[in-house]
Amino acid sequence: MRGRPWWLAAGLALLLLSAAALFAAAVPQAPDPNHHGQALLGCEDCHGAAGLPALEQERSQCRSCHSEGIPAARKGPPATGGQAGARAARTFVQEGKQPGMVVPMYYEESRFGPEPGEMVHIPAGEFIMGSDNRLSDEGPAHRVYLDDYYIDKYEVTNLQYLAFIEDTGRRAPRHFRNRRYPPGKVDHPVTFVSWFDARDYCRWAGKRLPTEQEWEKAARGSDGRVFPWGDRFGIDRANTPVRWEVLGQRGDTTPVGAFPAGASPYGVHDMSGNVWEWTSSWYLPHPGNTRKSENFGHIYKVLKGGSWWDCSFYRCGISAPTFNRSFFNPRVKNASFGFRCARDATPRVQEEG
Repeated sequence: MRGRPWWLAAGLALLLLSAAALFAAAVPQAPDPNHHGQALLGCEDCHGAAGLPALEQERSQCRSCHSEGIPAARKGPPATGGQAGARAARTFVQEGKQPGMVVPMYYEESRFGPEPGEMVHIPAGEFIMGSDNRLSDEGPAHRVYLDDYYIDKYEVTNLQYLAFIEDTGRRAPRHFRNRRYPPGKVDHPVTFVSWFDARDYCRWAGKRLPTEQEWEKAARGSDGRVFPWGDRFGIDRANTPVRWEVLGQRGDTTPVGAFPAGASPYGVHDMSGNVWEWTSSWYLPHPGNTRKSENFGHIYKVLKGGSWWDCSFYRCGISAPTFNRSFFNPRVKNASFGFRCARDATPRVQEEG
């Protein structure tokens, strides 16, 4: 029996090689962990579990996402902290592209801009912390002395947090789409941030999270007032569930600084309502509190200030008072958690070791 002609065998081999190449191109390949900072960005949100788009609409979405600000792979470490963060934020808007960065496109005018926010000086001295008139973990009322410090005048906004994630390649909050905040919410407080997210933003901005004591003093002053504005509640002074109920509307965040009549004695805004704010403090009993609780300890972080959301399901009471405390696992994120930052008035001496 005669063999196949050489040219027929060569043709069959070429055909098989072409088919294999086409098949290999059609099968999604494992993603390169260094591609576009994928290890940090969690690109599965855009690309799917296989690492590459499978459908045309996904490809279209990814083109939009990549053209509007996903950072390219970096050749060196990202800028971090203080002036570096502020310079990066300015660069995105004013100066154009730096090496390793993609300039995001801001579609809305912001009252505050992308740079880390303005701060208010809180003078040294004593203040009354806690209360004897409500929940057991809020008492006893006691005096606390604090050195002077600075705290953000407003909660950190969506736009300010966007500058942070663009500069660092960090994963965007859940309510962002294509790494962009929701339309119309440029100056709303950022939400869906964990305690770790808040801590890292403050570090990037050259600041830190406030302690529970610092937060409460900035909110109520030295006279022990119940609310930042005084002792009588007012629905026109804060973004609270009571206000939304009176309006007959579904609640939501509002732009920071939207209730100037509700500012604290030091001129700090939104210390009641809008969003709960992470602090650096663990949920511990106040000095002199003899109540036993399995929740006390180095388990949960304290949040302060209440929010726009009705927390009555958890029986936490009215959340607007300055002495109100909430506590959650530091990894928790939801639509009512945000934060602001603080800073020492004088640099701390670094301890050796």
